[in-house]
Amino acid sequence: MAALEETSGFFTRRGLVVGAILLLHVFIAWALATGLARKAIEVLAPPIQTVIETETHKDAPPPPPPPPQFERPPVEIPPTDTVVEVPTAAATTAISNTTTQHVAAAPVVAKASVKTPAGPGKGFPNSEDYYPAASKRLEEQGVAVVAVCVGPDGKLTEAPTIATSSGSPRLDEGALKLAQAASGRYKPGTEDGKPVASCTKLGIRFQMR
Repeated sequence: MAALEETSGFFTRRGLVVGAILLLHVFIAWALATGLARKAIEVLAPPIQTVIETETHKDAPPPPPPPPQFERPPVEIPPTDTVVEVPTAAATTAISNTTTQHVAAAPVVAKASVKTPAGPGKGFPNSEDYYPAASKRLEEQGVAVVAVCVGPDGKLTEAPTIATSSGSPRLDEGALKLAQAASGRYKPGTEDGKPVASCTKLGIRFQMR
């Protein structure tokens, strides 16, 4: 009796398992038939979409053409009309087995002479002594430039002249009188240290004190 109960219980559990498996297969078959399984699969695992992108290759621009090469025209050198003469060697004359040699003379350099102009010498007059009285009353002042020519003896060789006026005829006359009175008291000009005749200009100032 106990063995029968155990056997019946075993078959009962086994029957339940077999029934559950059969029901599962029936449900799967029904789902496949109605498309429910496909929808469930799409929900759980969506389909993989593959996007194929085509890679476009951009062609590099072609290199620029090389610059044109120009041929330089030949340079023509015009013929010159200059004729260069080649000096011929001088023949030497032998006398008694002795040759004469010609030595070129060294160039002579002219030495520049040292000159000094004439000017006032010892005892030369003072402009105050030849200041015109009328110019003093009018308070005239100025400088008269007198041109004089002096000989080697310190004396005038010709009458003095006014080179530049002082602006007053009276002052110019007083300057001429002073230059004329100084004849023989001029220091003559020199050339290489020797007294010579020369001409020069003297500025004679008349100024109120």
